[in-house]
Amino acid sequence: MAILKIARMGHPVLKRHAAKVDDPTAPEIARLIGDMIETMEDADGTGLAAPQVHVLQRVVIFQIARERISGEEGEEGEEGEEGEEAVPLTLLINPAIEPLGEEKVVGLEACLSLPGLAGLVPRFKRIRYRGLAPDGTAIEREAEGFHARVVQHECDHLDGVLYPERMADLSTLTFTSEMARPETL
Repeated sequence: MAILKIARMGHPVLKRHAAKVDDPTAPEIARLIGDMIETMEDADGTGLAAPQVHVLQRVVIFQIARERISGEEGEEGEEGEEGEEAVPLTLLINPAIEPLGEEKVVGLEACLSLPGLAGLVPRFKRIRYRGLAPDGTAIEREAEGFHARVVQHECDHLDGVLYPERMADLSTLTFTSEMARPETL
């Protein structure tokens, strides 16, 4: 396995639509997933999509540790809602998302492809997502809160969308290093 280079905002690969994976059990998909896991762990991320590592395939991975939910922010996400559960490492091939209701929640997001930045992004509060596991079996889950936000964020990468494009107010885009500073007005 290898740690892959993460594409940053502005790179053309992040603006393109990823191709459907024809065979989720193919050895090259297994290698890609292994490399993505190692890359995400090395970058201390919550999720990663294949286009972020320069591969235009519909593959995403994510893992939401308890500390990410309980309030410690990471590079790839926001503080979760109290009472949410940790999400084990999930590998999704050819994912699809269905909103469960119209309600959206605005929350802070960051991204490994936009290092050092974060912004407020509206996302559906509840979703159902489907996809395939690396062995070809179907995965279908409902998610809400931070879990739903992470899945929507990662799947956006498959369609060439970065979170600033979802922001209602770009004035909330900020450097994470400035977020800890007290207001000095």
